[in-house]
Amino acid sequence: MKVTITDIASAAGVAKSTVSKVLNDSPKISQETKHKVREIMKQMNYTPSSIATGLARQSSSSIGLLIDMSKSSEFLNQFFYSIIGGIESVIGSMKYELTIANVEHNHPEGHFLHRLVRSKRVDGLIANTSVLTEELCMELNRLQFPYISLGEVAGSECWADFDNEAGGRMLTRHLLEEGYSAVAFVGGQEGDPLFIRRLEGCREELLKAGLSLPEQWIMNGAAEEAVGYQAAKQLLRSETPPDSLICMSNFAAFGALQAARELGVQIPAELGIATFDEYPLSRYTTPPLTSLNLDTFHLGVSAGELLMERIDGKNEAGRGLLLKPELIPRESTFRKVRETGFPK
Repeated sequence: MKVTITDIASAAGVAKSTVSKVLNDSPKISQETKHKVREIMKQMNYTPSSIATGLARQSSSSIGLLIDMSKSSEFLNQFFYSIIGGIESVIGSMKYELTIANVEHNHPEGHFLHRLVRSKRVDGLIANTSVLTEELCMELNRLQFPYISLGEVAGSECWADFDNEAGGRMLTRHLLEEGYSAVAFVGGQEGDPLFIRRLEGCREELLKAGLSLPEQWIMNGAAEEAVGYQAAKQLLRSETPPDSLICMSNFAAFGALQAARELGVQIPAELGIATFDEYPLSRYTTPPLTSLNLDTFHLGVSAGELLMERIDGKNEAGRGLLLKPELIPRESTFRKVRETGFPK
């Protein structure tokens, strides 16, 4: 039997009108009462009908973009603003406003599920995998609330991401075609889905060529300059150094370039360096870095279009969308002499 607002009121020992006000996040209801009622809703698996079936008729004309304000890397970078531009280019033409909101993981009463979803302040959400957990996805699924994950996460019904395995294959294939055969992988946190997929692509391409990636050549760590520098120094000083590096970011690759320069290792003759991410350094380093261009504006466009489909009821089953990266070869890996006699 379907749980009703009357059942919730009875279990909580409050009036039906109080439950209704909690659903609408009324400031007239105390935080203590709100917390009590919401806990009972969760325990009784109650789905407000206004969310589950009436969303289209009660549009707020607003889309929420969730970020974690405790992580400055989430919003203090060019990728974040390119994604915003892509989303805006889609929803703006459909008369929607974009609301950027803090997820508030550690604040139960201020959490986005209460602040934005149950209060119907937004019609849909977009968030990346550092914000959306499997548990949160399952709750949004239960509420039948439209959302898009930027990156695939367990429980997510609809997501958009770059094909990071394909990216790992593309960089590795390019290095092999240039005559490198001993590839190391620099940067990335162990267990991070992004790292896992990129590394898997690299391994797949090496396996096709009858090669392997030794565990000691996988250098985990933050994808930043200092990690790239230390990792490259350690690898290049080893008894059996690699002849090429794939880096998780161009910041890590920049650190690797510095290490190679200090050790007198010639690039690209003795060492090739390739990296994920084109922005912001790849074209300006010495030598310029071979990289993958990940068009984050296009990612924002794709996420916006998928969310509009869900809100309009055209994508109820949900689906994933993988965007293909673009390989940009540059002098950091041009080991073979071009037709002109010089790297192109």
